[in-house]
Amino acid sequence: AVGAAAMEEAAAHNGSAAGAGAGAGTPAAARPPATPEGMALAYGSLVLMALLPIFFGALRSVSCAKSKNSSEMPETITSRDAARFPIVASCTLLGLYLFFKIFSQEYINLLLSMYFFVLGILALSHTISPMMNRFFPANFPNKQYQLLFTQGSGESKEEIVNYEFDTKDLVCLALSSVVGVWYLLRKHWIANNLFGLAFSLNGVELLHLNNVSTGCILLGGLFIYDVFWVFGTNVMVTVAKSFEAPIKLVFPQDLLEKGLEADNFAMLGLGDIVIPDLRSLDSAPFPYSLKKNTHTYFYTSFVAYIFGLGLTIFIMHIFKHAQPALLYLVPACIGFPLLVALAKGEVTEMFSYESSAEILPHTPRLTHFPTVSGSPASLADSMQQKLSCPRRRRQQSPSAM
Repeated sequence: AVGAAAMEEAAAHNGSAAGAGAGAGTPAAARPPATPEGMALAYGSLVLMALLPIFFGALRSVSCAKSKNSSEMPETITSRDAARFPIVASCTLLGLYLFFKIFSQEYINLLLSMYFFVLGILALSHTISPMMNRFFPANFPNKQYQLLFTQGSGESKEEIVNYEFDTKDLVCLALSSVVGVWYLLRKHWIANNLFGLAFSLNGVELLHLNNVSTGCILLGGLFIYDVFWVFGTNVMVTVAKSFEAPIKLVFPQDLLEKGLEADNFAMLGLGDIVIPDLRSLDSAPFPYSLKKNTHTYFYTSFVAYIFGLGLTIFIMHIFKHAQPALLYLVPACIGFPLLVALAKGEVTEMFSYESSAEILPHTPRLTHFPTVSGSPASLADSMQQKLSCPRRRRQQSPSAM
């Protein structure tokens, strides 16, 4: 829920408090002014990090779609899920706010740190695994393992966990654990960003919108959610500043002065990255459903995201106040592709397009069900006769192929 948090305070100085990232040790009022160069570097880096999940998430989601393993297929978000998500997010956000008000912030963040420590290691290991495979030598002793956890016995036995991995995965897990320990002990902003990018990439890769209408419902609901909790109350900003977990990307505005120990951060919530990215990726396959080999809608959504995020930073810098990024991202990510569809006369096709109806090349499709009758013995004899009879290969016409 906090992933859709507002992009935190604009210029860390100039009359407003800085986004207090993890490990910030100096009060905002005592910090020196952020230089124009430092602010430009911080905001430019945030924009660049926000764009990375679009490209790499798109490549990973395509590879999952081409995979023959159905367990790796993206999870589809339906219209009902999209309509329910802002309500669940609001309840979670308010619950976190009350927890921080009632209980000690130190103990809550300790529990959250341990929770995200485990999740971050798994997400980062899954993210770097395809890249690390290129660095292993050909003669690397790669053994296969399987983690199987079942419940019951005999015929009533059912699988609870069935996870297959190899030695290379264990090496990636060990490297990710080093980053996890670094984050747990130091809460360093680089470790935070590594985990944050891993969460974003996995979210973009594993989630999928089934149609444009679902994307509009999701973005519209989160638009209201983000604006209300940022402008209507102080809940969003309070939780975002108190929540010491890698649910946001941070970059120091005083990096040029203090180096890696900088502590004056600008922030961007992961929800402001993942949610609009899902809409961008949802636009990508639409032209191919119209037999048009073009990336027009994907590039349009990509430009819209850059425009919306840039406008967020500009408004935040002018008014010196935290801004709900979805206030600017949602109109841009919906409006830009819609204008292109209006110009090309494809609005009806866009909203009637159902990406889940696309049949992947590897997916078998059963067009009719055969009639089966007889005893098992007679069926076995029939199958043996069919296998023993030579069959001629039937030539298919071009239209059938």
